[in-house]
Amino acid sequence: MRYFVHISYHGTQYCGWQKQPGVLNVQGVLEKCLTQVLKIPVAINGCGRTDAQVHASQFFFHMDIEKEWDFDLIFRLNKVLPANIAVYDVIPMEGLPHARFDAVQRSYDYFIHTYKNPFLNNLSSYYLMENLHLDKMKQAVALLPQYTDYRPFCTSPDKYEHTLCYVKSARLLVDDSGDRIRFQISSNRFLGKMIRILMGKLLKIGNGELSVDEFEGHLISKQTPRLITPAQPHGLYLSRVIYPYLDLTPRSTFSAILQNEDEHLWKPV
Repeated sequence: MRYFVHISYHGTQYCGWQKQPGVLNVQGVLEKCLTQVLKIPVAINGCGRTDAQVHASQFFFHMDIEKEWDFDLIFRLNKVLPANIAVYDVIPMEGLPHARFDAVQRSYDYFIHTYKNPFLNNLSSYYLMENLHLDKMKQAVALLPQYTDYRPFCTSPDKYEHTLCYVKSARLLVDDSGDRIRFQISSNRFLGKMIRILMGKLLKIGNGELSVDEFEGHLISKQTPRLITPAQPHGLYLSRVIYPYLDLTPRSTFSAILQNEDEHLWKPV
């Protein structure tokens, strides 16, 4: 029987989702805990491959288990998993749906604060930048759904069969003080470090190092910029994953500090 498992994780201590030898990763921790609880070897496939220190407020993986368990699996998993990984739902699926290949839309949020705040450490990216040109950053963000080839905003474009991404929406928000910025983007897929590279370019636009026309020029020419500087990883959250047959509301949107502001203080630029 195939199961989809709905989770979230705080990625600061992990070298990304994907299992790899010699480093701490989310996939490896989950497989170890599932094997311990179910007492059989368990392999899992995730809905994506988040980078080191990147978070996921909603994430899915699938696993195949032949014999059904007779206990509260969610309760037991959450007891043995570290505090930075939470399991919310275990969903039996018909057939063999794939957590990664079947996803039709993924959404990310990137948080920035422009003043030093110890309570946002590792939850939002700190950039000491004053008087950012938010209006120009907004103009650049508005261009993203108009283009489909994101080859210029990828670290290793040649490893992909193609670099087409169909961005459904993108927007920039700010808090009342103007010291906190939030970038939201939704697409059918994303390339390696694509969002962090985009965010790095947006910050360059904000502080006057890059024009909106130059930014659009990358999208038009499809040429990789000479210098690629991804934004910091710990402000990035995978925040929503949608399937044709499954669309769950995230159980934990963001950290408590970010969540308190989610519905009240964020305003479109």
